[in-house]
Amino acid sequence: MRWLREKEGRRQYEIALAAGVTKAMLSAYETGKQSPSLQSLERVLEALGADLVELASALDYVNERRPRRARVGEVPAAGEAPAAGGPAPDVRTILGVEEIPGEEEAALARMLDGFHRLLRYYHRTGGRGRSDD
Repeated sequence: MRWLREKEGRRQYEIALAAGVTKAMLSAYETGKQSPSLQSLERVLEALGADLVELASALDYVNERRPRRARVGEVPAAGEAPAAGGPAPDVRTILGVEEIPGEEEAALARMLDGFHRLLRYYHRTGGRGRSDD
């Protein structure tokens, strides 16, 4: 969480206020002294403008692990170098395949991103199909 917050140039008190937690609690989450509830984690990530996939990728990056997950929708062009700050995940990684024709890869990336957004929507609304935001 700290890496995501610092990457955005945000202060703890800003994120804590936006997420409805105390600065001390956010600090405890960032240092691993306290584990957030799923609801608190969702609010903190929303305040950071991030999601669980980005948090997982940040953990891999901070802990210098080979990424196990991919960010849906970020598909590098054939032969394109990974983005700065770490390897750019792609649909091939998500699906566990070596090759997908370019147009199909872009279409799959859009579909997976849409599916991810749909899951987040239903999670946020508790399956009621409408958001209370």
